[in-house]
Amino acid sequence: MSLPIETALEGFALGAGLIIAIGAQNAFVLRQGLIRAHVLPIVAFCAATDALLIGAGALGLGSLIAGHEVLLGYVSLAGALFLGIYGLMAARRALHPGRLLPSEAAPAPLLATLGTVAAVTLLNPHVYLDTVVLLGSISGRHPMPERLWFVGGAAIASIAWFSALGWGARLLVPVFRRPAAWRVLDGIIALVMWAIAARLVADAVTLLG
Repeated sequence: MSLPIETALEGFALGAGLIIAIGAQNAFVLRQGLIRAHVLPIVAFCAATDALLIGAGALGLGSLIAGHEVLLGYVSLAGALFLGIYGLMAARRALHPGRLLPSEAAPAPLLATLGTVAAVTLLNPHVYLDTVVLLGSISGRHPMPERLWFVGGAAIASIAWFSALGWGARLLVPVFRRPAAWRVLDGIIALVMWAIAARLVADAVTLLG
């Protein structure tokens, strides 16, 4: 039997390893942090969603999701469509970049912003595979209540990462006062969205084929 702190550190390390990667969700949080719009609600949503999904996996939901390939296939197609459209929006911004002037910019309404981050997060089946299936199955190696320490460690990793991404982005504000910097960022975001969308389409063909 492992010590609780060892189990928590294992969850933290594995959670951080899966979360800290260039992806649709991270790209969205970074951009919102740069324009300083609704950072707290976005960080709270992302961290809470991760914690709930990891907790659900620890309670056994992972095996249920892994067994519904058709459902994952349709979710993959929906996610690919959304990310493809979001990528087009980012590409359009890259072609017509602006400067970072948060005091002059009118951010999107909170509900619309939360709706976008929810779609970016929940329409990507890999989110479920990473959190519910993978982390859930790894946490299952530990008996209760050690499993809760694992989930807690992974949740703390999520909170730390999204907080650093959302509020740490302001350190890059001087760089993004130049339109060229926005062109590069939105160009990268567009490519990331399209790459993930292509992977989701490939996954859907495999799952539904």
